[in-house]
Amino acid sequence: MASPGSRAVRSLQEFIRTEAAGGALLVGCAAAALLIANSPWSALYHRIWALPLAVSVGGHELGLTLHGWINDGLMAVFFLLVGLEIKRETLVGELSSLRQAALPIAAAVGGMVVPALLYLSISGRGIEASGWAIPMATDIAFALGVLALVAPRAPAGLRIFLAALAIVDDMGAVAVIALFFTQTIIWASLAGAGVVLALLIALNLSGVRRLAPYLILGVLLWLFVHESGVHATIAGVLLAFTIPVGTRIDAAEYAVQARELIDEFERKETGDLLVLTSRGQLEAIVQLEHASEAVIAPLLRLEHALHQFSVFAIMPLFAFSNAGVSFGGVTSARLTLAVALGLIVGKPLGISLSAWAAVRSRLGTLPEGVSWGALHGCAWLGGIGFTMSLFIATLALEGTPLVDSAKVGIIAGSLVAGVVGAVVVRRSV
Repeated sequence: MASPGSRAVRSLQEFIRTEAAGGALLVGCAAAALLIANSPWSALYHRIWALPLAVSVGGHELGLTLHGWINDGLMAVFFLLVGLEIKRETLVGELSSLRQAALPIAAAVGGMVVPALLYLSISGRGIEASGWAIPMATDIAFALGVLALVAPRAPAGLRIFLAALAIVDDMGAVAVIALFFTQTIIWASLAGAGVVLALLIALNLSGVRRLAPYLILGVLLWLFVHESGVHATIAGVLLAFTIPVGTRIDAAEYAVQARELIDEFERKETGDLLVLTSRGQLEAIVQLEHASEAVIAPLLRLEHALHQFSVFAIMPLFAFSNAGVSFGGVTSARLTLAVALGLIVGKPLGISLSAWAAVRSRLGTLPEGVSWGALHGCAWLGGIGFTMSLFIATLALEGTPLVDSAKVGIIAGSLVAGVVGAVVVRRSV
């Protein structure tokens, strides 16, 4: 049986491979959106995303455009996955102890504060200033994908650092969305969301491990949060924090049961090598399936189920529907420059300086086998904002003529940061 360490390495490798493929798909979808938005089919492209779609339940109708269902609905599922990753990392991962978490937390904080300040210093006051959070974000799929493509033999510590950095960035993005992009509060709906959240917590405390009740209540939570004026994606994060992490049996118990059941499976062989003809083998398989379910935490089961759907469906669809910006629609070169420099200069500078300060003050240490050059390359990869930056831009500048200007800055800044980061990492590992 493989050791826990080898299983963890294989899981990380599978995660990185998925992110690399997802990153390539994101690039393709974003490029396609840009081409269409700057072609004769531009009007049709925008009309499609503006199509109204309504869902009626019990006399209550919820109507959104196709673009709205993607940004408020599917992105809530994406934020559910983000919340699951945050919860796992803070409980048993790289953020589970202060010593482990110090370096990526310090780097992420610097990588959020410096870009925001640089943006504000360039954008000036007025409507443009409301986009200060746009260059704060890191796109984990793009960043890890580029790292996997250009440095497949990079030390595991470097990949873990970048993943932890991006997850802390996601925490910051969630906080920013919750605190700064909330509309007028509808208190009755918010109270309803609070009741549903209390029910979810009660399920957790009572030991319910089946995912179905959580997901059903999660849909209700999303509806209440959406109607309350708080951005609906926050419901995904709240739901994630209530998903149980406990198991009915531990790894040692599972190993014993699995060996016994496999032995039973072999003893019940009828000679024709067909499970169909051996009731004893079928029963052993069913019991092994139950044991496997008992040893896997519901949080991990849900995270595993959502990961590929998010990487290969939600994020590409979000990119295709949001990256279609007309270059002729840029109305504020200053805003475009502020976003681009926030990602190209602010992110690498903030991450690198904060990481250096954390190591210098002995709050954290460099991961084993990781040089300062490689870490600086990861700091550049942290400047790939794309998905999260596009999402925050749509929230911050919604209803203004500045959205396209911000999107051009995001695409240009992410592209430059990704290319420079790839070159620096390639030369340093």
